[in-house]
Amino acid sequence: MPAADAVPSVASTRRSYDLIVVGAGIVGAACAEAAVGEGLRVAIVEPGPIGGGSTAASMGHLVAMDDSPAELALSAYSLRLWERFAQLSEAEFSRCGTLWVARDARELAAVPAKIARLAAADLHAEAIDATQLYALEPLLVPGLAGGMRVPDEAVVYPPRVARHLVRLACKAGAQLFAGRSVKQLQAHGVRLDDGQALAGPVLVASGVALPQLLPELALRPRKGHLVITDRHPGLIRHQLLELGYADSAHGVDDTSVAFNVQPRPTGQILIGSSRQFGEHDRTLSMPVLQQMLQRAFAYLPVLRELQAIRVWTGLRPATPDGRPYLGAVPGRRDVWVAAGHEGLGVTTALGSARMIVDSLLGRTPAIDPSPYAPTRAVHGAAA
Repeated sequence: MPAADAVPSVASTRRSYDLIVVGAGIVGAACAEAAVGEGLRVAIVEPGPIGGGSTAASMGHLVAMDDSPAELALSAYSLRLWERFAQLSEAEFSRCGTLWVARDARELAAVPAKIARLAAADLHAEAIDATQLYALEPLLVPGLAGGMRVPDEAVVYPPRVARHLVRLACKAGAQLFAGRSVKQLQAHGVRLDDGQALAGPVLVASGVALPQLLPELALRPRKGHLVITDRHPGLIRHQLLELGYADSAHGVDDTSVAFNVQPRPTGQILIGSSRQFGEHDRTLSMPVLQQMLQRAFAYLPVLRELQAIRVWTGLRPATPDGRPYLGAVPGRRDVWVAAGHEGLGVTTALGSARMIVDSLLGRTPAIDPSPYAPTRAVHGAAA
C-alpha cells in the first residue's frame, strides 16, 4: 500500500512544456508548485523519492542567517513565504523559535549588531542575559553568558513539505516523471534515461547532482551528520545554536562541528551539526560523529543521558562563495538553475522558487537577484 503522502506518477502523452523541473527535492518541488500557480505547463523529473537526497537528510530549521547581505535577503524573504505553512499539518510546522547561545562576553558582544541586521530585514530578535537564558532553557551548561532569541523562527519536516508541494503541482496539472532521470540537456529540452524527449525551458534543481548536467557551475558536496534521540517532550523548547555556528557553516576548514540541537514536534531531540568537504558518499565518519556529539554535550550535558535511535548523513550542495545559483545559465538557451543552497535549502526554497518564476516570466523579483546569478561562476567570480 502506498504511503498516505505518496505522490503518484501521472501518465501523459504531452511532450512539450513551459518548464521542465529536474529534481524534486524541496527546492525543485517549490519551483514546480510556484510555476504551476502561474499557469505554466510543468514537467517534474525525479529519479528517486520525492523529497529524498539532501532534503530528507536536513534538520528543517527555518532560520534567518545574516553572514552576508545576500544570505539575509533571501532567507528573510523566504521566511515570510513560509507563513502559509504555519497551520499545515503535513509540514509538521513548529514555531519553537531560535536561541543563539553565547559562551562568553566576546560572543555576546556580537549580538547587538546581529539584532540590528535582522531588524533591517523586518525580523524581530532580542538580546538575553544569562539569567534570562537559563529561565528559557535551564538544562544548558552553567556559565554561559547569554545570547539572542529569535521567537518567530520555526522547524518543519522537509520531505513531507516537498511531497506536499509536488502533490499541489500535480493536482494543478503538472506531470511527474517519477523514477526517470535526465541524461542529456538538448537544444530545446531534455532527453530522459528511457529515451523520451521533453521539449521546453529547463530548470536544473538537482542539488549535489548538478555537475552531471551543468559541469561549468562549480559545486561540491559537504557532508553532515545528524543524530535523533528517543522521545523526551519538553526537555528543550527552542532550536539551540552556538553563536559561533556561522564560523563552522561558512568556514574553509575541511571538517568542522558546531552545537545545533532541535526539539522535534514528536518530542525527539535532533542533534547536529557537522560539515565535511571532500566527502562524496554518505558513510558515517565515527571521529566526526564523536566530535559533533562532544560539542553538543559541552553545551547541553543532559544529552548524554538520552538514547540515540538513528544516525544518518546527508550531502549539502555547496558553491564556492556560499550563495546558491538562481537564474538563467549563460551560454545555454532556455536553461535555468536553482541549486547550491548548502545548509539553507529548506529555509530559502520558497524564496528561490519565487525568484526563479518571476524571472522566467520577465518580472522583477522581490529581492535583487544579482548576488545569486550563475554568471558569477561561469565568469570565474565564484571560484
